[in-house]
Amino acid sequence: MDDVLHFDKAAAVAAWAARVRANREQAERLREAPERPDFYAPVASAFRADPRRTGEAALDALRGLVIPGETWLDIGAGGGRYALPIALLAGEVLAVDPSDAMLGILREGMAEHGISNVTALPGRWPMEAPPEADVSLIAHVAYDIEAFGTFLDAMEAATRRLCVAVLQAQSPAAVAARFWPVVHGEPRSTLPALPEFLALQLARGRLCEVRLSSRPPMVYPSRDVSLGFVRQQLFIEPGGPKDQILESSAPGMFFEVEGGFALTTEPVTVGVVSWAPR
Repeated sequence: MDDVLHFDKAAAVAAWAARVRANREQAERLREAPERPDFYAPVASAFRADPRRTGEAALDALRGLVIPGETWLDIGAGGGRYALPIALLAGEVLAVDPSDAMLGILREGMAEHGISNVTALPGRWPMEAPPEADVSLIAHVAYDIEAFGTFLDAMEAATRRLCVAVLQAQSPAAVAARFWPVVHGEPRSTLPALPEFLALQLARGRLCEVRLSSRPPMVYPSRDVSLGFVRQQLFIEPGGPKDQILESSAPGMFFEVEGGFALTTEPVTVGVVSWAPR
């Protein structure tokens, strides 16, 4: 008889991959246009953030993990939302990302805030010749990685002291899931997130420290910007028949809040997970 309290590594890795694969195959079946070479190019500017900002519990938790002089490896660094604040405390940050647009935002942030100890490394993880660091970080990049076991093994192999992951209780794309039955006529296949990550880590034999916090939902400066995000998550093009369905349903599905528009009014649970590499 199987022990439901025992987590099997191979089964957990396979289950993660199956979730990601189902999500991707659904998008490929319903998308209206070929995938862009740089998926994040249209929304890269939204990932710009002040590296000296306060009041963000997850960032404060990351700051508390930094030992001055250490090298951090930020895998999937994007526009530098975490790489730049960490660089203000660490000796060096190596920022890996496959998106030229995102790395462009990162470099602009370095110039704007006078931060020179970040090295932008274009590429997709795992890399053929990966850099090494004292601490490796993945922040909101785990959700859609199919071969995630291999990804984590490579992350640990590049890390001397500590591995860190930042994930939401639901993937960032999940906020657009309620638009799928309206526009596509079927529910969205959801991606794994923080709960599944913790189960996977137990299956991998890793005991983790978890710091939980909550933050307000994402607020978009205008209705058009919020619609643009939803279109991207629905894989539809402006002006098409499905976009017309989206437009007609939008008034009742967006929330006008202070500062703009939101897709939900519920707070977002965020976990900062850390563990020692093997």
